[in-house]
Amino acid sequence: MTTASKESSEEKYLHGYSPEEQQRLYKQARFMENKIYSDIDFSTVTKLLEVGCGVGAQSEILLRRFPHLHLTGIDYSERQITQAGKFLATIPYATDRYELKQENAMDMSFTSQADFDGAFLCWVLEHIPEPARVLSEVRRVLKPGSPVVITEVLNSSFFVEPYSPSVLQYWMRFNDLQYDMGGDPFVGAKLGNLLQSVGYKRITTETKTYHLDNRNPAKRAEMIAYWTELLLSGLPQLLEAGYVDAEVADKVKEEMQVVAKSPNAVFFYTFVQAKAFTS
Repeated sequence: MTTASKESSEEKYLHGYSPEEQQRLYKQARFMENKIYSDIDFSTVTKLLEVGCGVGAQSEILLRRFPHLHLTGIDYSERQITQAGKFLATIPYATDRYELKQENAMDMSFTSQADFDGAFLCWVLEHIPEPARVLSEVRRVLKPGSPVVITEVLNSSFFVEPYSPSVLQYWMRFNDLQYDMGGDPFVGAKLGNLLQSVGYKRITTETKTYHLDNRNPAKRAEMIAYWTELLLSGLPQLLEAGYVDAEVADKVKEEMQVVAKSPNAVFFYTFVQAKAFTS
């Protein structure tokens, strides 16, 4: 892969690769850990493939929660792989239990049905133009009967109260840009079809929902603060591409502050987790 092609690919990541964005990914992984991992069982997996490992945020959680497994993390971005290596090197329980490789998930270098007995993908397919091709390639490199767990976005489910028209307008432009960059901000709803189309078996899907209101004000406040960061993480690219202007961005910040201070605020978001097995 040439340097030019690497840079071209990396430019297509909506959130960017700044140090601030890398730290946001660590915070996101910890914040959503319990919801994502509550039903994941990798007890039978010894060699796990993590596709789109990024900065190693999910890798750390996987190595901590499943102390028996060895993890191979792949990512298209050299910058993310480098950061993941630096991060995991500071984690004592990760020592000698992981390998990081720069790989194209649509054309991996691994031997068919030889290297891995499980796979994990989290917030990855939303950024990839051909998700079925990635899932087919994952199936190729896994041993028969291996479990696969995929967690993905369903961005149309996002809602906040008080009504925030600029936030909703911005969010749809955010999704438009991701879609125009070749991603899919609604791919979570399509996971069942995608997995079936490339030959996986025993496919299940589950929606996981954050519905936060006056019943849990502390968690609601955390989520609103986190989501504000998420919204603004795409702002530089949205401004540069002309999808929003500075006026809309300012209104988004104002409206999210109103939501944060509202005594009756509501936050709602649903994502989708799919599980399947290779045949």
